[in-house]
Amino acid sequence: MQKFKKVNSIKGELFLRGDKSISHRAVMFSAMADGISVIRNCSGSEDVSSTINCFEKLGCKFEINGDQIKVTGKGFKGFAKPKTELYAGNSGTTARLISGILSAQNFESVITGDESLSQRPMKRIVEPLKLMGADISANEKGTLPIIIKPAVIKPVNYKLQVASAQVKSAILLCAIHLDEESVIIEQTPTRNHTEKLLNLKTQTTNEGTKIYASRKNYPQPFEITVPSDISSAAFFIVLALVTKDSEIIIRNVSLNETRTGVIKILRQMGGMIEIENEKEESGERTGDVRVYSSRLKNISIPKEIIPNIIDEIPIIAVAGIFAEGNFKIDNAKELRVKESDRIKSLCTNFIKAGLTVEEFEDGFELSGTVSNEEVMFESYGDHRIAMAFGVLSMLMKNGGVVNDFECAGVSNPQFVAQINNLCNY
Repeated sequence: MQKFKKVNSIKGELFLRGDKSISHRAVMFSAMADGISVIRNCSGSEDVSSTINCFEKLGCKFEINGDQIKVTGKGFKGFAKPKTELYAGNSGTTARLISGILSAQNFESVITGDESLSQRPMKRIVEPLKLMGADISANEKGTLPIIIKPAVIKPVNYKLQVASAQVKSAILLCAIHLDEESVIIEQTPTRNHTEKLLNLKTQTTNEGTKIYASRKNYPQPFEITVPSDISSAAFFIVLALVTKDSEIIIRNVSLNETRTGVIKILRQMGGMIEIENEKEESGERTGDVRVYSSRLKNISIPKEIIPNIIDEIPIIAVAGIFAEGNFKIDNAKELRVKESDRIKSLCTNFIKAGLTVEEFEDGFELSGTVSNEEVMFESYGDHRIAMAFGVLSMLMKNGGVVNDFECAGVSNPQFVAQINNLCNY
């Protein structure tokens, strides 16, 4: 349980740990490479720790020194058969991406997860990997555990059935174990960190984006400094926008074009957000994000941008409460199968705050103002719900409480300390 006091203003400079999505991939690709790689500013999240733990069980060596990790990778098909199940914790990225890698190995493996991850859909990766010849199966509900046995895999020409970077990456990571080229067609753009880090060829066509992958894209040892996590930054951005007399700067944030939808939407709502010191490293754009207090108005959020902002919708909804007009989100059914049913989690907590809430199958609409000033919000064991309602608590007259806030450590264990460094109470 975490109590948050009302904030009068927030000011200062923030350095966040590395982007979670990029960190997962940096760990995986360095583990696959033959030799030593160096990762700087890797995410300190529990999710990325789950990825590291899995690859340690596969025989890789990780030397952690401050915010630097030296990784000794095992090379092409060089992983050792794990002596135990591979536990992915709460991390869907770990479970789904490692399934693509393990489908090409010469040993049996089993992937498990915590209670929340064990309810999330895995059929979406099992089916395309089976088309590649993988001997992979989930349980009868299409969820964890996943069991993978040795098989002869083959290239695939596959059109993604769900807009998911995790599904896309699982297929690509299996495909880079083959001499022949595979082609994955993506109709709706999703996060492209896998393509950028592996330098995959992409082509825009009438069908969508074609992504080409084969063994020539298999990772080599590398060094990378991971930019700050824009999904973690979003909570601080919204708090600064809706708190009077506030200005913050968040340093070296990932500005990948498939992730900046949250900045685009908040700017369209009237948010004063400036980007400074833009640069590029390992194919990824980064920059400093400066945020000022702003008067916001709600807008119509287009369907096409939903995959780009799916993780930020909880905190965008909090911004929407303090913006002119009603906040509405739809075409976001994917929220139902995250760490919690985020549509239900959000709506239940917003009702507690005294808002008028209409829930849909694929979203919700909010109206009214926060009228209940003594509220204990539930995190539902979901890190993004926990932090979103931590921010809302700080915007309420008497503050608020978030139950089971510890789950925020899944993506940002330092959230409370970072907030306290910026806030004037």
